[in-house]
Amino acid sequence: MKPYPFTAVVGMPDLRLALVLSSISPAVGGVLVRGEKGTAKSTMVRALAGLLPGVDVVDGCRFSCDPAAPDPLCPDGPHDGANSHRRPARLVELPVGAAEDRVIGSLHLERALAEGVTDFQPGLLAAAHRGLLYVDEVNLLHDHLVDTLLDAAAMGRATVEREGVSVSHAARFVLIGTMNPEEGELRPQLLDRFGLTVEVASSRDPEQRVEVVRRRLAYEADPGGFAAEYAAEDALLAADIEAAQRLLPAVKLPDDALRQIAEVCASFEVDGMRADIVTARTAVAHAAWAGRDEVTTDDVRVAARLALPHRRRRNPFDAPGISEEQLEQALQDAQPPEPGPEDDGPGSGSTPQQDEAPAPQGSDDAPQGEPRQSGGRQKTVGAGETFKARVFRVKGMGEGERGRRSRAITDSGRTIGVQPPSVRDGRPHLVATVKAAAPHQKARGRDGAGLKLRPEDLRFALREGREGNLVLFCVDASGSMGAKARMREVKSAVLSLLLDAYQRRDKVGLVTFRGDAAELALPPTISVDAAASRLDGLPTGGRTPLAEGLLEAARVLRVEEIRDPRRRPLLVVVTDGRATSGPDAVARAQAAAGLLTGVTAVVMDCESGKMRLGLAADLAAHLGAEHVPLADVAAESLAGAVRARTGRAA
Repeated sequence: MKPYPFTAVVGMPDLRLALVLSSISPAVGGVLVRGEKGTAKSTMVRALAGLLPGVDVVDGCRFSCDPAAPDPLCPDGPHDGANSHRRPARLVELPVGAAEDRVIGSLHLERALAEGVTDFQPGLLAAAHRGLLYVDEVNLLHDHLVDTLLDAAAMGRATVEREGVSVSHAARFVLIGTMNPEEGELRPQLLDRFGLTVEVASSRDPEQRVEVVRRRLAYEADPGGFAAEYAAEDALLAADIEAAQRLLPAVKLPDDALRQIAEVCASFEVDGMRADIVTARTAVAHAAWAGRDEVTTDDVRVAARLALPHRRRRNPFDAPGISEEQLEQALQDAQPPEPGPEDDGPGSGSTPQQDEAPAPQGSDDAPQGEPRQSGGRQKTVGAGETFKARVFRVKGMGEGERGRRSRAITDSGRTIGVQPPSVRDGRPHLVATVKAAAPHQKARGRDGAGLKLRPEDLRFALREGREGNLVLFCVDASGSMGAKARMREVKSAVLSLLLDAYQRRDKVGLVTFRGDAAELALPPTISVDAAASRLDGLPTGGRTPLAEGLLEAARVLRVEEIRDPRRRPLLVVVTDGRATSGPDAVARAQAAAGLLTGVTAVVMDCESGKMRLGLAADLAAHLGAEHVPLADVAAESLAGAVRARTGRAA
């Protein structure tokens, strides 16, 4: 089936421009496309490949070497005097579940041991060389694979090291990733490695939506005929891209433009120098696209809009984006002063702040210690500052998704043994393989150097690493928690634990209970910023249905065990331990706790005041959970307690 034409996609000019600029200059570092589902992200990326000029490759080279400048380290080389042919630029798609060997390639272990030769099997990075590498749902890809892709995109080379053998080959490609932020964010370190980012959303204009549907239905009815209607436009755009690629080396970047780039990046307080470099490369590419041989202020403005929004995020709870007023002010500040008297008239001062958000409801500076809310009344209290939280881990050894929280058997990490012979997955264990084959060499007729290996001799390493877990928060939002100062502390602690969960690649969920019922405020997801948003708007008030909260948590964990059985849960119950809703509230809460005794749990004790009943500690005992006072959630509190005990012991 003919791919959907690039020029037939309705709207999304920023995405169109970002893809074109990355095609003109792969050194920009690729494009990350963020947006809700159903916004034609994948359609545009797949259509882009048809616009790129073809490439000349050496005959028989699995690494697509350029005959005019072959890679001297190519595993299939040398290529001196080799014949060549021309082929279309490739679009290589990397599936989310791809193994590391499939991505970067692998060595044929049997041939290496038996024949002493390096037989390298190329991976997807080799296939994408001089083309496009597309990763749909890049935020769901393992961090180490994203790192590998971005390293190769930045360095233009991929290196594979296995059992003391190293192979390197060229891997220059345009990296394009798409993601739905609702399914979780990339870590800021990985976000920064993408050159450009674009936010896309479906149009709210009825006329434009009608046109989108009309074109899509026409394409599905007759793909060939529909593509033919836009063939001339696609061909014209492809010719423009090729012309810009030829002009690119001649484009000059004057000092005035460099000063503007530096002023803009400093104004937005981005970390490091990658933002400056990417903005400069993008501005040069935009000048070539516009047919100019020198970068102008307009090129810098466009480049900053594409290169800086995702670099302003300090943590996953920050919204990406830049202020247009701040951008224009920075560009103006970088202009050299003109001769003549200073202008003290209107507009010569600084612009008013545009990014100030209204204070969240309930976060004003009213006196502390206000009365608790009772009955059906609700109030919302904002959170205070986050802090480095203590690390809570799930007991035992898991086999879940790679992460940074609990001990697990994974496909990376330190080698702790050898898998049973029936397990043929992961990285080969060289010593164990040799030991398995050695006793059979005489029977196999070995008469020279090397080993005679058979597939059944292969042994694979058993590795211990860390896994990500499901962290389910069960938060008491009743009136007894509603004192303003206390709820602010609670939200700060939970936000800090959410930030820790984000860094450890956990899945998170949020159950709340108040009045006479509990609800699943956020189904388990890897989007911790969604959890933070739900927590920020959490109202408090009413009685404390502790039993209902625990029963809802148990229900959620049962469902998740079916959906995602490899991800072990960690339950965090945030409460003062009171149970005041319904008859026999305390007894029902204790019975509900009995349903969760097999789950690793933490009870965050929010009780305050001089007269304490110790109800949260009793709940922890019934859950078989760790009891942690609210003040001890911070890592510094734990370190201080350890230091104090060590000092007393000394």
